[in-house]
Amino acid sequence: MIIFLYGEDNFRSRLKLNELKDKYLKEVDRSGSGLKVLAGAKAAFSEITEAVNPSSLLSKKRLIVIEDIFINKSSEIFGKLLDYLKSRGNKSDDNIIIFWDENLKMKKIKNVLSPFLIGSDGRDKPLFKAQAEFYKFLAGQKYSYGFNILSHTELAAWVKNEAAKRGGKISAAAAAALIGLAGSDGWQISNELDKLISFKAAARLTETRLEIEVEDIKSLVRGKFSDNIFSLTDAISVKNRALAVKLLDELTESGLEGRYLLSMIIRQFKILLQIRQALDTGSGPRQLAAVLRLHPFVLQKGLAQAGDFSLAALKNILSQLIDIDYLAKSGRGDYTTGLGMLVARI
Repeated sequence: MIIFLYGEDNFRSRLKLNELKDKYLKEVDRSGSGLKVLAGAKAAFSEITEAVNPSSLLSKKRLIVIEDIFINKSSEIFGKLLDYLKSRGNKSDDNIIIFWDENLKMKKIKNVLSPFLIGSDGRDKPLFKAQAEFYKFLAGQKYSYGFNILSHTELAAWVKNEAAKRGGKISAAAAAALIGLAGSDGWQISNELDKLISFKAAARLTETRLEIEVEDIKSLVRGKFSDNIFSLTDAISVKNRALAVKLLDELTESGLEGRYLLSMIIRQFKILLQIRQALDTGSGPRQLAAVLRLHPFVLQKGLAQAGDFSLAALKNILSQLIDIDYLAKSGRGDYTTGLGMLVARI
């Protein structure tokens, strides 16, 4: 069985991935001996086939998760994987293979949705032939799910649904206010909802209304995570190691897991890279707002920060962040230690 999870909204796609992992561990392999996660960005073809073949003696099926294969720099791996997966067919005793990728986005070209790769330089790049054929194969699977960035209306509905799942309720105005502060960042919205619902539950004895209102957003949501991420990138840009270490510690102590924290930091540097690239080609703030579709607050902060970095410096930092992700996923490091070492090197 092949499952394909892809799209820019890595929060919702990661939720789906975790749901599938939990289901596998609960229903197929409680020991977890058959679960394998590969960093597809740097995995070799042989490494992938070795993980897939054959089923473990300790479990009925293996679950192999291959993350970010579409940014693998080997031009041959896509054709090889396509031939290999087609040759395996759909056997009833087949292992479960999940391809998870946050580097693909769908864009409408002449009213036709087409896949594009989000490049390390922040630009959208069309897939080359072998990539496109591999994408077409994965997207044609029975279990293929795309997670594109939600529109404002869709995001507001999602926020309401997430609040309800957690036993809370949020007014339409409060949902809009929360989105205004967090943008489309699902990681931050999730953390803020947990905080807001806990606050309302604690006030249960003194308040009759348990619904999250605009006043609650104003009182409790300060864009703390985003502000600290902005401050951290500021500290890195001016090589203020002591402040960068302090801010990194604060973010870690706020309850964010290392993987989520790395995702937020990568997202911020990708935004800065997009802004720096656009500025270098002569685009102004108005053009940036239209092309990048960023929240005005995020764009304003990003414009101020992008001036402190060269394009080469941003690419170098992003490369180091991707290496941290790879080492953690391959079991040769962890997210928090990797981020700490990066900050120590500035």
